[in-house]
Amino acid sequence: MPHDEHHEHLIKELTEQLAPVFSNSPQAIYLYLDDTHKICNQKFVDMVGYKSIDDWVNNEAPVGDVSEEDQPKVIEAYGAASENYRASTVTANIMRKDGTRIKTKVIMVPITYKGEVFVLHFISEEK
Repeated sequence: MPHDEHHEHLIKELTEQLAPVFSNSPQAIYLYLDDTHKICNQKFVDMVGYKSIDDWVNNEAPVGDVSEEDQPKVIEAYGAASENYRASTVTANIMRKDGTRIKTKVIMVPITYKGEVFVLHFISEEK
């Protein structure tokens, strides 16, 4: 199986296993392997203002949803999770599709599945 197909298959399997979490969590959630292989719940789509889950999945630059000044700390936290298996919480501003800024708390948790390291993100709006 080609590498991309393998990753697509893993995303699908893991999404099925995590379906209760994606559906029932009060938080916006996304599961991330890389810019191409990711999935989110409807709460995240609604928070950021995408048209659909597929619309977000097809975005090849998801870090672009984070304000420019907060991108380095989000990337650093992702690296800590994916490379060092360290969960963390960061505060970051997300830019909605309509241009409004949302202050959020993002919890990043590393998980492994069939030899790959994914990072599960839980996002809450800070009021």
